[in-house]
Amino acid sequence: MSGIKVLELGTLIAGPFCSRILGEFGADVIKIESPDGGDPIRQWRVLKDGTSLWWSVQSRNKKSVTLNMKDPRAQDIARQLALDADIIIENYRPGVLEKWQLGYEQLKAINPALIMVRLSGYGQSGPMRDSPGFGAIGESMGGMRYVSGYPDRPPVRIGMSIGDSVAALHGAIGALMALRHRDATGGRWNGKTGDALQAGQGQMVDVALYESVFNLMESLVPEYDHAGVVRERTGGALPGIVPSNTYTTGDGENIVIAGNGDAIFKRLMHAIGRHDMADDPALENNAGRVTQVHQIDEAIASWCSTQEIDSALQILKAADVPVSKIYSVRDMLTDPQFMARAMIEQHQFKDGTPIKLPAVTPKFSATPGGTRWLGPELGEHNLEVLRSLGYSDSDIAALQNDGVL
Repeated sequence: MSGIKVLELGTLIAGPFCSRILGEFGADVIKIESPDGGDPIRQWRVLKDGTSLWWSVQSRNKKSVTLNMKDPRAQDIARQLALDADIIIENYRPGVLEKWQLGYEQLKAINPALIMVRLSGYGQSGPMRDSPGFGAIGESMGGMRYVSGYPDRPPVRIGMSIGDSVAALHGAIGALMALRHRDATGGRWNGKTGDALQAGQGQMVDVALYESVFNLMESLVPEYDHAGVVRERTGGALPGIVPSNTYTTGDGENIVIAGNGDAIFKRLMHAIGRHDMADDPALENNAGRVTQVHQIDEAIASWCSTQEIDSALQILKAADVPVSKIYSVRDMLTDPQFMARAMIEQHQFKDGTPIKLPAVTPKFSATPGGTRWLGPELGEHNLEVLRSLGYSDSDIAALQNDGVL
């Protein structure tokens, strides 16, 4: 992504995570923040010297520019940056950018090659477009919450903002496909001196949080439409796929066993001493196993209760059965697989304090991503970015004094 310019207009998770992905692979990401405290995520969760540790990851490789977007001069600076960008990523409520004269149609009239990724709760159209929507709402409306948890209890959430992150991934995928289309139809607009008619075709990528979650819901719709099946909560099991569940070992650890392949099921049953089940013709395929899911789960659970976690893992891995302990972050930081794949990066803050971060994924053989710098200080790149637009130091000082920056 080296040479690609990205302007981030947004806060918290969905939009910033989307641009973070592009920045991790070399894009030049300029993040616009309010001078009054910046992105609220700077204050979320665990802090170091008043700034979130999450910030060091979510905004790595980004340049921070502060603009008071209520001021027309700030809006003009943002417009200059937008028209010079290849991709704009925003997650304000629909209509906010239009109020600042930064809407897609307004910018497209000048730069037809512009790509704008718009992430919102419900998309840019429909009766709910103006409603506030967060990841939790997208997870609920998109179907994920309904199937999460145990059947005798209310739905539960995963302990992270998965709806926002899934939307961010859809946004990044959309940005790359739109970039491919732009380049295939003529490429980047060359700016004020270039002929807009010769530029490639940009477009708006409209990402709704609830639709991104809905996109993960597998066969939910055709199962209901054709067979009237409403998928319900099944706890730690994977519905209709047997056996695939979470079990507890004798020392109180939790272990996931996925023995749902036909050959795998036989190996699993032999490994736990249930040769009768391994050789039962009625259990040779998944359709037969689904009818006896409770008996199968009880057999596996009974065996796990007699084993400590290490012995259970050793026996099942020796039988070539997909199995894993449920990892905490403590497990991850000492795990040989994580270490072999270099999934933990060592960095340090400006004061020299060491800090570990998750590595960039996916892995590329020729052009791997990386962390060039940690999340920036608020307004750290004001001078650099405004100078690149032609503002003199005295102009910048005046804007600073007037509260524009």
